[in-house]
Amino acid sequence: MVEVTGEPSPNQEPAAPSAGGGGVSAALRRRFATVDSQVDRFSWLATAVVVAIAAILRFVGLSSIKTKIFDETYYAKDGYGLISRGVEWNYKDNVPSYVVHPPLGKWLIGLGEWAFGYQDADSKVSVPGHLMTTTPEFGWRFSAAVIGTLSVLLLVRIGRRMFRSTVLGCAAGLLLALDGFHLVLSRTALLDIFLLFFVLAAFGALVLDRDARRRRWARALDDGLDPSQPGRAGRPPTGWRTWPWWRLAAGVLIGCACAVKWSALYFVPVFALLVILWEVGGRRSAGVRRPWRDTVLDELPWLVLAGVLMLATYVATWSGWLLTDDGYYRLASAYPSAPLSDRPVIGPLINLFEYHRAAYGFHAQLDDAHKYQSWPWQWLLLGRPVAFHWSGDGACGAPTCASEILLLGTPLLWWSFLPALAALAWLGLARRDWRAGAILLTVAAGLLPWFWFALDGRTMFSFYAAPALPFLVLAVVYVLGALIAPAGGDVGEVAPLVPGDPSYERRLVGSIAAGAYVLLVGLCFAYFYPIFVGKVIPYSDWLSRMWLDGRWI
Repeated sequence: MVEVTGEPSPNQEPAAPSAGGGGVSAALRRRFATVDSQVDRFSWLATAVVVAIAAILRFVGLSSIKTKIFDETYYAKDGYGLISRGVEWNYKDNVPSYVVHPPLGKWLIGLGEWAFGYQDADSKVSVPGHLMTTTPEFGWRFSAAVIGTLSVLLLVRIGRRMFRSTVLGCAAGLLLALDGFHLVLSRTALLDIFLLFFVLAAFGALVLDRDARRRRWARALDDGLDPSQPGRAGRPPTGWRTWPWWRLAAGVLIGCACAVKWSALYFVPVFALLVILWEVGGRRSAGVRRPWRDTVLDELPWLVLAGVLMLATYVATWSGWLLTDDGYYRLASAYPSAPLSDRPVIGPLINLFEYHRAAYGFHAQLDDAHKYQSWPWQWLLLGRPVAFHWSGDGACGAPTCASEILLLGTPLLWWSFLPALAALAWLGLARRDWRAGAILLTVAAGLLPWFWFALDGRTMFSFYAAPALPFLVLAVVYVLGALIAPAGGDVGEVAPLVPGDPSYERRLVGSIAAGAYVLLVGLCFAYFYPIFVGKVIPYSDWLSRMWLDGRWI
């Protein structure tokens, strides 16, 4: 049995502290309680089991496909160019490459190539690894597998902290580990798994910041703080130890996400809004007279500093381009028709701006038809997955064989996302639950902007939904938690099933349904596993997995 949350239902109003600073009432103490107050070493053992499952699935047979698949043909080469020359480089023609995505994801791919070796027949490049020499495919896919595994770890701990339940935290991590969409991205040298990781890490840092700020208020109230006092007299003591370090870390992490793909910018206003809403909620619970005004005055400077750190982190990832003369658009003398400058200091920054403007123009005009393009309203329905690899060669004991890597979410999991979001919106509104609002807002940040771009006919692919995936899983887990929670209890609260309890039958049915759901997702994942990893199977077996044959083939 897992810990009880020790938090009241979100619609239960806490008793305000006494006007004279008489400490924290029991209800308010529960409101400010965090998972740190629960000591549960078993949670780390359970986390390790889930992460081990994720790692095995992501690393076993990682180099089984002996060729670059889908956009690996770009990013594997770019990664090697960055670690060898500091910029993306076309070794075949011996010229700088023109790229339209920032460099951090490719730097990470290049680290795997530096460690385990790289080879490219077209460019006649073959180098051994600095740590050990393996197959080159393992080198350029290694970092994606590591980051994919770490994202499962993050989701387990974030889920446990939000729901205050090891069971639900591990359920979130396990569902992510058993998702085919996440698995394929974790075994391929593309950028989207890195984008997912840094967005999720930034969100996790903000959740830690929320808990830290609430613990700070609880300690101050215990020490006799009177929040009704004006100015600093009614606020917790300040000092460098009380700085919102996790919030500043979130600024760095979202800067890293933007340095993988610009689409991380859509999460920035949502994350800032969450900080404001959480701060206002904490101050209102503490009894602050003007929580909105005080929040803006106290927290806006920290948000600005976090934004500065985000920008500085982003620019720092371009250090290879800034500190060398080889990059595309780096020197005005090499591109006389472009509005560039070779002036000291300011020149590289002007050129970097012009490079970004050119890259933005490329994205804005990207409307060429593609076989595997899809629209945002198709993504959660798995309307048009992307085939990363296909081969009819290989031995399988049948007259015809097939090997495919299909970027397809585990169908049972993905087809439950829309019902889960509807239930989450209903439950969150009824319970006034901050977690439901946070999940819905982050899902919106990951999906809704693409509906706007669809109006312009922009070419898009289902992997654009990757940053929203962990939050969609959290939506499902929230609903599972609501099914097993006792009447009037908090989502995530685990209490014994006692016959005679008013909610006994509902909780029993809910527990069975939740367990059966996770089991069925696992079985569905196992069935589709061969087309997630490119296993050679009989053609008839492959065809039986093409449920929406007109869309999936």
